[in-house]
This record gives sequence, C-alpha cells and structure tokens, in this order.
Amino acid sequence: MSACEALKSTLEQGGVRVKADLRDNYSPGWKFNHWELKGVPLRVELGPRDIKQNQIVIVRRDTGEKLTIKNDGIVKQVKDLLDQVQADMFKRAKADLDRYMTVSHGWDELCSGLEEKKLIQAPFCGDIPCEERIKKDSARDVVVEEGAPAMGAKGLCIPFQQPRELAPGTKCIHPDCGKPAQYYTLFGRSY
Repeated sequence: MSACEALKSTLEQGGVRVKADLRDNYSPGWKFNHWELKGVPLRVELGPRDIKQNQIVIVRRDTGEKLTIKNDGIVKQVKDLLDQVQADMFKRAKADLDRYMTVSHGWDELCSGLEEKKLIQAPFCGDIPCEERIKKDSARDVVVEEGAPAMGAKGLCIPFQQPRELAPGTKCIHPDCGKPAQYYTLFGRSY
C-alpha cells in the first residue's frame, strides 16, 4: 500500500490526476470494471512482483492494450501515454464523423442519407415552420424494424464552418419551400 501511495504522490506532483483504489473489500476485477465504467483512460496496476522489478503495468481503456513500463521517468511516460490515448480517440472519432457526414442538395438525397444514418449538411431557409415540414416529410411511413427510429430529419445546428459557399439562387432543401437558402444546416435523425 505504501508503494501505491508513493506512486500516486509522484504522479500527482508531475501534474497527473490520480485516484488510488486501495479498497480491499472488492476484487481486482470488480475495481477494474468500476473504473472502466467511469471512463478512466489508464489503469495502473502495481503488485509485489512489479515492485521487485521496479515496474508498473498500465492498461489503456481505449484499446485494452497492457503495457509494462519501468518506474524511471514514470511521469513523462504516463503523460505521453495519455496524449497518445487522446490523439488515437480523436483520430477514430474524426474518421467516423468524416465517414458519416455528407452534403445534400436534393430532397431524395437527404432522405436516403437519413436511411444510411448520416449527418447531412443541406441548404436551409432558416424558417421554423419549414424545419417542422422537413422533420414531418422526411419521417418513415412504416416501421422498418422494431425499435428503429422513424422520425424525420431534425435540424441540429448551423455549422460555423460551412461546407461551401451557397451559390446564388440556391433554394431550401424542402421541395415545397422555394425560399432562398440562408446557410447550410446540419440535419440528422435522433437515436
């Protein structure tokens, strides 16, 4: 326990936020699961064998990878590992966003994009009644599978970074609107 406290103190002094779980009334597996559910990015394991070998075991939450590292320069190694976890998670999230984001200029294109579970940037006039019509008219008429969302396209936000400049004369995405589009709006189906 004193080695755990010393490791905690070393990491805290280096600027790493640490929580030592020294409870002895729970099994290690229970504690591992408890902290994983809380979203802790790195789990540090320190046992008698690790103390003898001057090392610790670190498990990355994002990949499940188990790493054995020496205690020398532990603060820098942990900080570098935290930066790597952040970078890897961001890279995966960005790839997912890029894969599911599309720009639509036609009503059928918007509706088919919704069926493919995509986020759609579409020209929009900005009128609330028009947004309500988009939501109503893009909804599914039949339930495809039990529990699957049937609602229509919901306006999520107006992106600060527009996908492109609106061409003069661009109309709102809703076929019955006919008003000039003010900006691209992000539409999606809530799940």
